[in-house]
Amino acid sequence: MSAVSDPRARIFLLSHMRACTSLAGHILGSHPQINGYYEMHLGYEEPAALDRQLEVFRQGDALKPDSRYLFDKLLHNDYPLRPERLGLTDIKILVALAEPAHTIRSIVHLFRQKPEPDLYASPVAAASYYVERVRALTEFCCTTGWPYCYFDAELWQRAPERLLPRLTAWLELDAPLSERYAVFSQTGKARRGDTSARMGSGHIDRTRSDYSEVAIPQEALEAAQAAYRECRERIVAGAADSVIL
Repeated sequence: MSAVSDPRARIFLLSHMRACTSLAGHILGSHPQINGYYEMHLGYEEPAALDRQLEVFRQGDALKPDSRYLFDKLLHNDYPLRPERLGLTDIKILVALAEPAHTIRSIVHLFRQKPEPDLYASPVAAASYYVERVRALTEFCCTTGWPYCYFDAELWQRAPERLLPRLTAWLELDAPLSERYAVFSQTGKARRGDTSARMGSGHIDRTRSDYSEVAIPQEALEAAQAAYRECRERIVAGAADSVIL
């Protein structure tokens, strides 16, 4: 294995779509020690991937002086993480799940707004993505030798006062994470995360969006709920630290 040319430490958030990951990225990326805040659509299976990550980040942003970390979030099974192959010892892994009913409705709502027809505008397809993703996250957590911190994604809005101190400690940051965040060059842009107007507010909006108009077939919903219960239990059991509702 070749040595990585960029020795900067990494933070990887492993989750799924519509799990408050844009908010997570902005809060983490607003910390003086952390660079990065959006989804880079990269897999990490060899040291060269870290160089590609740095190159993508530098296309739109500058590294902060004296910063420690570079952040990315991985939300799809197309982008695997193999921390043991990266040639870097300072890697912090966060894992987060959100309950399925609201998540699936949110995915459908998002993709139904796109100008071209999209697979995930279908509740059945969105539910299938959710199940496949949480199972893949469980497989990672059960097979990796790398320690990870799990948290329920709903904590970003329901109880950030509980979540933020725990993440600050897990990431060994010199100063606490804040409920306020910066608006960056890629904030709100397509393929970079949440495109809604409230991402530009610069603070946590605790109002939960209502997607009750989206109907999920009962069989698909029950399968997603069963996967969530089983996978969450296994992921929490293997976590080095966890923050749960």
